[in-house]
Amino acid sequence: MEEIVSVFPGTLRPLCRAGFAQGIEPEEIRLRIGRPVMVLGSGREYFWNQEKVKLQESREQSYLWRESDMKETLSRMSKYSMYALEEELRNGFFTIQGGHRVGVAGRTVCEQGKVLSFRNICSLNIRVARQKKGCAKALLPWLIQGDSIYNTLLLSPPGVGKTTMLRDCIRLLSEGGGQMPGKKIGIVDERSEIAASFLGIPQNDLGDRVDVLDNCPKAEGMRLLLRSMSPQIIAVDELGGREDCLAVEEVLHCGCQILGTMHARDITELKEKMYLSEWLGKGFFGRFVFLTLKEDGARGFLVYDGRMQKLC
Repeated sequence: MEEIVSVFPGTLRPLCRAGFAQGIEPEEIRLRIGRPVMVLGSGREYFWNQEKVKLQESREQSYLWRESDMKETLSRMSKYSMYALEEELRNGFFTIQGGHRVGVAGRTVCEQGKVLSFRNICSLNIRVARQKKGCAKALLPWLIQGDSIYNTLLLSPPGVGKTTMLRDCIRLLSEGGGQMPGKKIGIVDERSEIAASFLGIPQNDLGDRVDVLDNCPKAEGMRLLLRSMSPQIIAVDELGGREDCLAVEEVLHCGCQILGTMHARDITELKEKMYLSEWLGKGFFGRFVFLTLKEDGARGFLVYDGRMQKLC
C-alpha cells in the first residue's frame, strides 16, 4: 500500500508501513489533530508507537497526530493543490491514487444549507481500498437464472461487507464462466467505493465488460447508463431514497437486471423500507441476500427468494 504510505510525512512512513507488514490488514486509518493515530483492522483498534515503530493495542505512548502532520499529509494527498479537490470535498470525501477514499471532517463553508467547501480540516479517515477476489464465488450460483441473474439485493448493517461482496459479484459476472457468458455491467459509483476510481479510472479489477459512472448520483446514473451504455446489469450501492427507488423501477421495466445493496439487519427491517412492500408484491426481486459477520470476523450469507422463502 505504498500509495498510502507516500502521503505521510517522511518521518512517519516507516510507522505506517509497519502497520501493513504486521498482518493486521488495516481497513481504516483515523487521523485526528491532537489525538492518537488509530488503525482499525481485523475487528480491533490499534495505535501507532513511534518509538518502537509498530502498532499496539494499548493507547499508552501512542503517537499524537499534529496540525503540521495534517497540513503536510493533505498537501501530499492533493498533490499540493487543495483547490483541485474542492468539488469532491463537497461530498465530504475524496479519492487518492490506488482508489483509497479519504473522508474529512472540520469546519464547513455553507450557502443556503449546502456545503460548498471545508476549512480547518481536523479529521481524516483513510478507507483502505482492498479487493477480496473470490469472496462471492459461493454466493454466485444462488443468483444465476438461466443465462442471466435474478434481480438481487445484498443486505446487511453497515460494516459487514455489502460493497465488498457486490464488487466481487460484478467481477465474476463480468468475466463470465461455465454456461453463462460475461455480462455488460454498468456501475453507478456515487461514493467511489465500488470501483475505487482515481481520475475516472477504476483501480479495482472489475472485469472486461464494465462501465463506471464515478461520483454520480445513483438515480441519475442509472438513467444515464440505460440511455448510453446498453448494460445487461446495473450495479449500484446503498439504495434508499425515493428517487433511487423510482430509477430502479425504470431499469426493471427496460429489461435490465439490478444488482444492488441496501441497509437492513433482517427481514422485518427490510419490509419496513420504503417501496419494499410494493416491490415484494410485484415480484421485482428474485433474490434477497442477508450478509452476516461471525465472531471470528468471517462473513456468511443467507439467501431468500422473491417470496421471502429461505433457500440457504
